[in-house]
Amino acid sequence: MAGEAHKELCYGERAVVLLFVFRVALSVPSSLFLHASALCLLSLAALFVEISVESSNASLQLFKIRPGASSGILLGASTLPSVMLSRLIQISRVLSIHENGAEELAYFDMQYWTASACCLGVLLFLLYLQATSHKNWDAPFSLCSREFSCTYLCVLLYMVTCYFCFKFKTNAGWFDSNIWYLISHGAATAVLIQHILQKFPSCASFGEALLVSAGMVLCFGDMLTRTLAKLSILSVSSKSYYLSSRTDIEIPTIIQGELLGLFLVPFFFKLTIQIWGYCRNTRTPRKIERTTLFYTSTIVMLAFLMPAWMNFVHNFGVHPLFWVISFVFTSPLERLALCSYWICVICISVLRFYKISKQSKTERILLRKYYHLVAVLMFVPALIFQSSFLDLAFGTALMVFLLLEIIRVWEIWPLGKMVHQFMNAFTDHRDSDILIVSHFSLLLGCALPKWMSSGFNDRPLAPFAGILSLGIGDTMASMVGHKYGVLRWSKAGKKTVEGTAAGITSVWAACYILLPLLASSGYILSQHWGSLLIAVTLSGLLEAYTAQLDNAFIPLVFYSLLCL
Repeated sequence: MAGEAHKELCYGERAVVLLFVFRVALSVPSSLFLHASALCLLSLAALFVEISVESSNASLQLFKIRPGASSGILLGASTLPSVMLSRLIQISRVLSIHENGAEELAYFDMQYWTASACCLGVLLFLLYLQATSHKNWDAPFSLCSREFSCTYLCVLLYMVTCYFCFKFKTNAGWFDSNIWYLISHGAATAVLIQHILQKFPSCASFGEALLVSAGMVLCFGDMLTRTLAKLSILSVSSKSYYLSSRTDIEIPTIIQGELLGLFLVPFFFKLTIQIWGYCRNTRTPRKIERTTLFYTSTIVMLAFLMPAWMNFVHNFGVHPLFWVISFVFTSPLERLALCSYWICVICISVLRFYKISKQSKTERILLRKYYHLVAVLMFVPALIFQSSFLDLAFGTALMVFLLLEIIRVWEIWPLGKMVHQFMNAFTDHRDSDILIVSHFSLLLGCALPKWMSSGFNDRPLAPFAGILSLGIGDTMASMVGHKYGVLRWSKAGKKTVEGTAAGITSVWAACYILLPLLASSGYILSQHWGSLLIAVTLSGLLEAYTAQLDNAFIPLVFYSLLCL
């Protein structure tokens, strides 16, 4: 009975995801027909892989995925390519009047195919696991099974579509640098997702790990491409975008560089410990030595090595830290006042909610939703009045979160145990003993739509996608559903019809209030109410049915729909 209820929830999630994909595909202009066809083929392949994986449980047994979650392969494989295609549609609408339209169009075109190739690489990896995990070919799953045959057909058609798309543009063959560029990204994503699932068991589903691995390969692959384009080693169709003298890439460059530096800190720290042990002829450094080596490694990586890369790919003229200080003081009154406001809100909310978590019987899920409301209080004023400064603030907050999580996991003195004790007060079933991801997903859910809206944007609500869907929609759905919910969407889930209706209604009302406010601030309104209703409804239904980490997926789906 529980299995049937779980399947009912999966069917609902699949239906909403397919509606989302077809909504994006039906919105493309004729020039992007092949892109839409490729997205549909990729989504169908992901659907067949998900069905075969969940029916055979072969791949599920090889990795420990997050308990209570479905595989999420369809959602994970469809989200990032759909987001990139929606952004591509948005850029193509004003190609003739936008100053850097041709460069941005080529860039997002390549980003779309790269994101698709990343997801396709993971699907092929899962197919390989399915095939090799069955030594007995008389088992229910075989190479001749219906799902396997349909997947191979979709993958083959996808590859043909991709080939002809580049063939029409560059008149190149299979050995074109663009094709091999995509293949390398797909292979890198397959390797990375395997590493994530093995090193962090029970921390993520397949879909969540796919989204993270594809996003990381897309981000850091973009950094590598910029570096190689600067060295004139690699030539891809978007090379002109990387080499153009743009004035709006300083903040993205700083964020990318420092984030990569933080991901490299653990490896650099391990190397430093090994060198220290070799020099001191000891295998385990003392506590004070270990602490000193960690902070020294972090400072060297973030203050010297990564800034050197930033200045190589983009001429800041000064150390990036000094550029940041100069940027903050270009509007000192507004930006320093905003920083003071943020500090006050954070201090009051953290102290208050932590005290409540220790003394009251308030359920943890409701306590966590208070932080969603805090995100609305913090980010909405900044997004309206200091948009570019918020980009930098999001990046800084993410870097602080990553550094604190590294300190917590490695138990670095003196903050390791204190951070662990504090974070444990707000964990739920989606966090594991290894990683605490909820605060990352909330921050990234609010930040990614804003970051992706940088440059040209004719949909003023798109940057607010994360704040609206998580800060208002998800919060109202949880609170109303918890207190008044009676009718459940499925027997396996806790989401209720009343909660979903409250979430959709609250987001719709917030948009109705926000649009006139944006108009008074100088934004040109071009959001159609019909498409807005579809976007709010589909994202609300996905929140109701998905068993995945909704903070990660809902903002991206909502953003993608708002761009149409």
